[in-house]
Amino acid sequence: MKSVKVYHYDAFSTTPGNGNPAGVVLSGDELSEKEMQQIALQVGFNETAFVVQSARADLKIRFFTPGHEMNLCGHATMATIFALKTQGILGNQKDLAIETRAGILPVKITETANGITIMMKQAKPEFLPFEGSREALAASLGLTVDDLAADLPVLYGSTGTWTLLVPIKKLKAFLKMKPQNNIFPAVLTEKPRTSVHPFCFETYDTEADMHARHFSSPYSGTVEDSVTGTASGVMGVFYATYIKKDFDKTLTLTIEQGQEVGKDGRVIVRVTKVPADYEVEILGTAVYVKEFELQVES
Repeated sequence: MKSVKVYHYDAFSTTPGNGNPAGVVLSGDELSEKEMQQIALQVGFNETAFVVQSARADLKIRFFTPGHEMNLCGHATMATIFALKTQGILGNQKDLAIETRAGILPVKITETANGITIMMKQAKPEFLPFEGSREALAASLGLTVDDLAADLPVLYGSTGTWTLLVPIKKLKAFLKMKPQNNIFPAVLTEKPRTSVHPFCFETYDTEADMHARHFSSPYSGTVEDSVTGTASGVMGVFYATYIKKDFDKTLTLTIEQGQEVGKDGRVIVRVTKVPADYEVEILGTAVYVKEFELQVES
């Protein structure tokens, strides 16, 4: 058996117990892929991040749900960079290139009197149409098709990790959502392993621009992600594409998530126009909660 130290941080919040919990393992080079998966399953969070050496960037992060490895995870990146910075491992370094399965992405750390803010650039935005049944999709969320926004498309979107973006008419619909994650693959015929991300433009916080929930693929081994970084990023591109096309250069949005599950959090999304496309950055922070030891079979 091998003993492994895991750090628990909550991302997209400065208050322990809010935001989105992530496991962070700083000794990833000492672990096999099988051991990483064992640890993620034992930790039980939506994602656990493992820091490993990179020959192409400052460091590499691997992300595991309890069920499988992910290309990219926004909240676990925030937690990992926050851990590395606050534990003194990065020293005075504020600009990093991190290697992920979604590519090499830049990260910038800003320190102020109010704390640490981490900016993470996301991968190139992509969209694909959802051509399945809107009725079946609504039912899989415990809703009816009338709860969906009829004037906006349902789309698969990615800025590093694919999710299904589902525009919802009213905020009150989020309280009655009862996801049936096990039937998502039958509904999402084009991308059956994808998560589902309903969102709307009504918010609890008057300073927020969008509200969302995030329901996991059944293959992930979890049900709901409380505050989601990568999905917030692609939501920002959706907003820039379908809601506010006429902004000048950069659009900054505040995304709220987690209120229905008692994990209030915020993600700042910055969408910048570049020739024939958009660049996407998310900004957030994290907070230390605790550390613990796990035993895994070598």
